Amino acid sequence: MTHEEFNEVLEARFEKSRMVLAKKAGEYARGDRLSNFKKAAGALQCTPHKALVGMWMKHIISIIDMVDDMEKGKDTSYIIWDEKIGDAINYLILLDGLVCEGLGVKPTQEVENV
Repeated sequence: MTHEEFNEVLEARFEKSRMVLAKKAGEYARGDRLSNFKKAAGALQCTPHKALVGMWMKHIISIIDMVDDMEKGKDTSYIIWDEKIGDAINYLILLDGLVCEGLGVKPTQEVENV
C-alpha cells in the first residue's frame, strides 16, 4: 500500500469516527457524552474506565474471531470489518475522554517521543 493509499484509509477512518460518534451521542448520551459508562460503572461497582473496557472487549473479541476466520480461509465482508474496526477505535476515543476528564487535563495535539 502506498503512502497516498494509506492516507486515504486514515482520513476515511477519521471521518467515519466523527460521524458515528456524533450520531451515537444523540442515542446514548444523556447530558454527558460519557454517561453510559458512568451508569454502567455504578451498576457494576467499578470505575467508568473498567466498564468501558468491558464493553470494548466485545468488539475486540469479535475482531479476533474474524482474524481467526481469515486464517482459516473464511472471508468476512469489508462492511463488517469496517464496523468492527470503527467500533474498537471509537471506544478508545471514548476512553481517552474518560481519562482526560478523570485526570482533569485537556488533550494535546502535540505528539511526544515520535
